Amino acid sequence: MSEEGSETRVDSVAALEGVIGKTPPPLQLKVIDHLDASALRWIAASPLIFAGLSSAGGVGVTLAGGTAGFAQGGARELRLPLAALDDPQLALEGAGFGSLFLAPGVGETLRVNGRVAQVQGGEVLIAVEECYVHCAKALIRSDFWAAAPIEETFQDPAAFVAASRFMALATTDADGRSDLSPKGDPARTMARLDGDRLWFADRPGNRRADSFRNILAQPQMAAVLLTPGSRQVVVVRGVASLTTEETARAPFVVQGKTPLLAACVEELALNLRPSLALERAALWPLMAPAEGLDPAKMLVAHVKLNRDKGAGARLAGAMLSIPGLMQKGLEKDYKTNLY
Repeated sequence: MSEEGSETRVDSVAALEGVIGKTPPPLQLKVIDHLDASALRWIAASPLIFAGLSSAGGVGVTLAGGTAGFAQGGARELRLPLAALDDPQLALEGAGFGSLFLAPGVGETLRVNGRVAQVQGGEVLIAVEECYVHCAKALIRSDFWAAAPIEETFQDPAAFVAASRFMALATTDADGRSDLSPKGDPARTMARLDGDRLWFADRPGNRRADSFRNILAQPQMAAVLLTPGSRQVVVVRGVASLTTEETARAPFVVQGKTPLLAACVEELALNLRPSLALERAALWPLMAPAEGLDPAKMLVAHVKLNRDKGAGARLAGAMLSIPGLMQKGLEKDYKTNLY
């Protein structure tokens, strides 16, 4: 970490790990390199996708929405109708692709990463490289699925930022791979504007910290902010940096817990607009939760499918096979480690 004025900047992976800890090796075991049957069921149940796309022009973020099943896939590919994207111009061949699939009423999310292989015939073809289940903390903290429809139309981006409770953060690494990470918090602690800068905080998660590692390598970022219940979004673009400076973290205290890390976005551009993808997805009010999805079982299945066949992987797979162990672990973590 290096001191710059009153700020303590986090400017290396070692410094980042010194703040939030290292990624526990077993966490890498939940990542598989294809879409298995359970992931395809999730995709078929999802009416909304957040997607980060990175190319030579930088990183952008968009939403894609429709009736459940509008996205389709096979083991190694994902297919999206170009018309389902709010920003189809971001889908360029060769672009890095990171995505987040939401299933109605389910707290966990499905992350699918890869590259745009082809854009043709009104369809975007994604070559899948990673697939894994992400924890439910962001949706729990944002009270995402309990929202009622908001009929009010926001006119002021600053008011929308203050009311926002969910963020999909798009970043890219040094090799052009894109990551799309969910973040959630109560209103006024999700994000805040301070003059011409926007701030948001880190919260306890799985310590993969892909987005923050990417920011260290490529500080350009994009994000979409939501106020659950509203069909409007604020799209954010800028250059991010990380700090442990106390006055930057203090405004994000929730339940008496101060985050360890805050991110500052400069060279800021904000765009308040309606999202046709959100309108088509019709998430609120929640009519019926998705059926046939069991995130805990998916996590266990993905650990077993992981290509790492070392002793540690075999031991983790054996332990997680104990009936109910994964579910109990998730429930405890959600209850005791939200903030």
